[in-house]
Amino acid sequence: MLKFITASDSFKESLSAKAACQAMADGIKRVFPEAEVVQVPMADGGEGTVDAILSCIPGEKVEKMVTGPDGRRLLASYGLINDGECAVIETAAASGLGLLAKKDRDPMTATTFGTGELLLDALKRGVKKIIVGLGGSATNDGGAGLAQALGVRFLEKNGQELPFGGGSLDQLARIDTSGLAPRLKEVEIILASDVTNPLTGPNGASAVFGPQKGADKEMVQKLDASLHHYAAVIKEQVGKDVENVPGSGAAGGLGAGFLAFSNCQMQAGAQIVIEESHLAEKMRDADYVFTGEGGIDFQTKFGKTPYAVAQVAKKLGIPVFALAGQVGDGIDSLYEAGFTGIFGILPGICSLPEALAGGGDNLARTSENVARVVKAARVNLQ
Repeated sequence: MLKFITASDSFKESLSAKAACQAMADGIKRVFPEAEVVQVPMADGGEGTVDAILSCIPGEKVEKMVTGPDGRRLLASYGLINDGECAVIETAAASGLGLLAKKDRDPMTATTFGTGELLLDALKRGVKKIIVGLGGSATNDGGAGLAQALGVRFLEKNGQELPFGGGSLDQLARIDTSGLAPRLKEVEIILASDVTNPLTGPNGASAVFGPQKGADKEMVQKLDASLHHYAAVIKEQVGKDVENVPGSGAAGGLGAGFLAFSNCQMQAGAQIVIEESHLAEKMRDADYVFTGEGGIDFQTKFGKTPYAVAQVAKKLGIPVFALAGQVGDGIDSLYEAGFTGIFGILPGICSLPEALAGGGDNLARTSENVARVVKAARVNLQ
C-alpha cells in the first residue's frame, strides 16, 4: 500500500496548515483511495505554529486576556504540550499585525506587552521549556513591552516609566531589572524564526519590517535611532551587546529583547516544528511527500517550510511535490535542493478574493492531478 505525507504550511488568508494538508489528502485519495495519507501540518514560527504542533502532539490550549499591540485588552491563547512542561507561544496571537485594522497600525506605540503576559502565565504554570514563534508582529519596540510584562522597568531621566512603543525608546535613561521574573533564568527558551536581520541599520527591524507595520520614511528613521539608543543602554547597563546579533531584529526587535533579558537560543522556525512533530520518523517509510504554502519562489530556500520539508525528504530519498497559490521567479534552484515538482494551484486568471476563497478546492484538484501523474508513471514502470 502506498504511503503519502502531506506536510504543508498555511496558505495565508485562505487555508490553515491543517486545512491545506486535508485538501491535499482529499485530492490524493481521489486517485489512490486505498493509500495511507499521513497529515503533518507545518509552520515556520508565525501564525499557525501552535495549531501545527498541537495537531501532532497531545496538548491543550490556554486562553488568557492580555494587552494587545495597541494597548487594548484581547483574548489570546498559547499551547501546552509534553504534560504541561513545554509552552508554545505565538507572538502573532498577542502582538500580531493581523489583530489590527490597517488604520490602527502604529509601530511607534505598538507593544509586545501581551506576548510577555503569555510568557509570564506559562512561567507561573511551571513550564520547563518555552518555544516562541516570532513571526507576524505589529510591533517595533525591541521587545521592551515583553520585558515590561516580565518585570523590567524602563525609566526616563526624571524617573518616569517609558510609555509603550519603540518611538519612546530614545528617552531611555535607566533599566531596572530587579523585578524581572526569577523563573525566567530556569526555563529553556527557544525562539522560532527564520529572520536573521540585526536590530538596527539598513537591514534592521525598522528599515526592513517597519513599512509593512505602518511606518513611513520619517518613522523608520526615528524608530531605528530609538532602537540604536535602546541597544546602547542595554549594552552599558545589562552587559549584553544585542544590536548586531543575527535575528535580533526579528518581530520588530523582539529577538533583541529576549536576548537581553533571558537565556535563549534562536532556531529556524520550520525546523523546530519538524522536530516537535517527528516529521522524519513519520516520513521514513513514505513513498511520496506533498508540501506547500501560499507562495513559492527563490526565497523559499532561505528557511521556508516547503524547503525544510524537502530537505528531510531528500535525505530519505523520497520524491517531493510542492504546491503553491503563486509560483514566483527563480524556482530552478529548488529542484537542485530536492524538489521533484513545483505546481501552481490556480486554474486561471482570477481576482485575489476569488483565489483565496477557492484555495481548498484548487489545492485538492491540483493534488489530484499530481497524483494522477504519479499513478501513470507507476503503471509505465511496471
